[in-house]
Amino acid sequence: MLVSAKEMLTKAKEGHYAVGQFNINNLEWTKAILLTAQELNSPVILGVSEGAGKYMCGYKTVVGMVNGMLEELNITVPVALHLDHGSYEGAKACIEAGFSSIMFDGSHYPIDENIAKTKELVAIAESKGMSIEAEVGAIGGEEDGVVGSGEVADPDECKMIADLGVTMLAAGIGNIHGKYPENWAGLRFDVLDAIQQKTGKMPLVLHGGTGIPADMIKKAISLGVSKINVNTECQLAFADATRKYIEAGKDQQGKGFDPRKLLAPGFEAIKATVKEKMELFGSVNKA
Repeated sequence: MLVSAKEMLTKAKEGHYAVGQFNINNLEWTKAILLTAQELNSPVILGVSEGAGKYMCGYKTVVGMVNGMLEELNITVPVALHLDHGSYEGAKACIEAGFSSIMFDGSHYPIDENIAKTKELVAIAESKGMSIEAEVGAIGGEEDGVVGSGEVADPDECKMIADLGVTMLAAGIGNIHGKYPENWAGLRFDVLDAIQQKTGKMPLVLHGGTGIPADMIKKAISLGVSKINVNTECQLAFADATRKYIEAGKDQQGKGFDPRKLLAPGFEAIKATVKEKMELFGSVNKA
């Protein structure tokens, strides 16, 4: 059964570890992440961007697939199904479809409008026992066509949004979606520290977890980051393993073209990536 991310993130914040949000793109992705979480006895958050939701035939299809897997694969660790970077309309659609958590990304609205829309969604989410993530200061890089440059959030604005009753807060601290450029300046720990001091027990979220060095990840967790989003890294691992399989001509041997065989190396690569991240984040055996 899907759960809200609230309890798992409250425990993570208290225990100084982080829960990974791994974005799902199809059946292989979802199965790989759920099986790895179960094997490692780790809580997990399945992220769905609006683009991925559309690609997978809509939010109801995603909810049906995930609920079916939880049952068929006997998944007993806590699993939250979370809308990633949701619009106001997208958030409402996911509440309707049966997600257990939503992110409303109002970072591109003027702060007053971000506050008004967040307030309304907080009330709906609370009434349904769902968790809700808000964002302050756009995250850099490209996310479903929206390009940002690694902005840094204002700690006072963070406090304003945190005080609306959101479950978790994503704040830009120089992090970027996708691959990090050569000249990336690194995470702004001074800003993270200031945000943490103003938002207290609120679990903080680090977007763009792919490519941030392990020591920076650990330091961010020590400063209150309790949820880390990973997507690009799994995509790169999947693509690399699939490329090797085809370049080795394995798809031309016997029934090697069968999608169950063709996609197996990529599936295993996702599992290995998720395992590595869960170990780094410290969520193993925390279910």
